[in-house]
Amino acid sequence: MTALAASWLPLSPGERSVAIEVLTHGPLSRSELARRLDLSAGSVTRLTKPLIESGLLVEVAEGATLAEVRQGRPSQPLDIVAESRRFVGFKITEDMVYGVVTTLRSDIVARRDRPITGHDPDEIVDVLRELTDEFARDFPGLAGIGIGVGGRAHDRSVVDESAFLDWHDVPLGRLVEERTGLPVVVENDVAALVEAESWFGAGRGLDRFAVLTIGAGIGYALVIGGKRVATAEDGVGYGRFWIVNPNGPLTPDGQRGSAVSLLTSHNIRYQIQAATGQDLSYEEILALAAAGDPMPARVIDEAAGALGTLVAQIANFAMPQKILLAGEGVGLVDVAGPAVEEAIQANRHPRAEPVNLETKVSDFHDWARGAAVLAIQVLVLGGVEA
Repeated sequence: MTALAASWLPLSPGERSVAIEVLTHGPLSRSELARRLDLSAGSVTRLTKPLIESGLLVEVAEGATLAEVRQGRPSQPLDIVAESRRFVGFKITEDMVYGVVTTLRSDIVARRDRPITGHDPDEIVDVLRELTDEFARDFPGLAGIGIGVGGRAHDRSVVDESAFLDWHDVPLGRLVEERTGLPVVVENDVAALVEAESWFGAGRGLDRFAVLTIGAGIGYALVIGGKRVATAEDGVGYGRFWIVNPNGPLTPDGQRGSAVSLLTSHNIRYQIQAATGQDLSYEEILALAAAGDPMPARVIDEAAGALGTLVAQIANFAMPQKILLAGEGVGLVDVAGPAVEEAIQANRHPRAEPVNLETKVSDFHDWARGAAVLAIQVLVLGGVEA
């Protein structure tokens, strides 16, 4: 681990709690910190002192800028020095690597992408090294790297399996650390996205929060008590067994009427090609459906019904305060939103609270940002519970 990253470690459990509270909710006064964490004033002073001395926290006056504070203005509230460290986040897809650099508070300050021509691990690691070197020229002293992969990972280092990349037991973290000299965290991409949204996005401050992603695959995660619920199914493609319409289509990638068979962009394209012989992109199919073309409209309407059913099932059983719908397939809601809402209502009790469904229009840089947040959590703050 680099000296820069290590300069804040190890944090005691108390220091870590203070740092996370200020990072996700700051700036906060010491009295507010004491109230939120149920600590005495003396304990807050004891815990915050080393965090200030290490440069992780800074006192900021109400309405003052960081520059003004450093010039000697008196201050009280504590805040994270967000620009003091930079983190790299990568999202690996079938044909691209998407990279970002973020601040400690996950604000993206740079983006770089690179196509990949194959799935050989060494070749992809070379691409990650090249992008990291390019980022390092602009941001010297990078603190660490987070990598999100569609698949299952363990020990935040090894990719157990990834259907998209045809990987099995690839020690990605070790390989990238050896090439870059930086500490690396590897995780399932949906898990990384959820951590970012829970700390800094749509789920911030919520006790129960769910994320559903649609696109090349189906992803789902649940946050309870402010922590992501980890299961043995994470990253293994359980969407093919989530049946939303038993009379729905049978495709090569899912059980009949499963979420995968109805909602993934690949299978929506497959249905159109099988019916019309046309090899259309997902975006072209959405555009044709919006224009009223009968076959695309039927397929998209069926997908919208499946999405609404899936959202209702999540609301019925997990009872989250909010469901975030994300992923490259969310354009479905723009085209067939009424069908989604109709299916939600049809699968909910008439007296049930309305589903708080938020749609996030995003790209793969948001997934890369999620991986950077994992690096922040693990490398700086000492880890998150798996």
